[in-house]
Amino acid sequence: MLKNSLIILLLAFTTGFAMQSQAGGSILPEIPEAQARFSEDQGCVEPTAEMRRNHMQYILHQRDETVHEGIRTNQYSLNECINCHVSDAEDAPRVSSEEHFCNSCHSYAAVSIDCFQCHADRPAKTTNIHLPSTGGTPEQLATENLRMLESEGIAHE
Repeated sequence: MLKNSLIILLLAFTTGFAMQSQAGGSILPEIPEAQARFSEDQGCVEPTAEMRRNHMQYILHQRDETVHEGIRTNQYSLNECINCHVSDAEDAPRVSSEEHFCNSCHSYAAVSIDCFQCHADRPAKTTNIHLPSTGGTPEQLATENLRMLESEGIAHE
């Protein structure tokens, strides 16, 4: 009985692949093209296969260095990922859409992401952002930055 069930399940699974291939569809997610390059020499901070396999470790390592040690670099920054891979157009997909760069793979792999509860899911319009002119503690600068973003109407949803 179990053997017959497995055979039926296997046939249904492979038939689905065959039907999708005949229809011209792909079983893999459609990943949007990057909007920018990391440098003149390389498109991303690491080769594509490496990023697909290990991007979360890079992001977590960057988070730990930034939050716990105050070290800020762009190489594995979530902001830089968003700036390169997501359009800043008004009608660009939000993270809830399977067309969003991050969600295209995460929904395919059935992996939940919570980055965008705090972080913006699209690039900030940098032309409207002004650096604070006053000195102060990191907390004061963060508060001033938030006020400036709100006054410019730049806030993520």
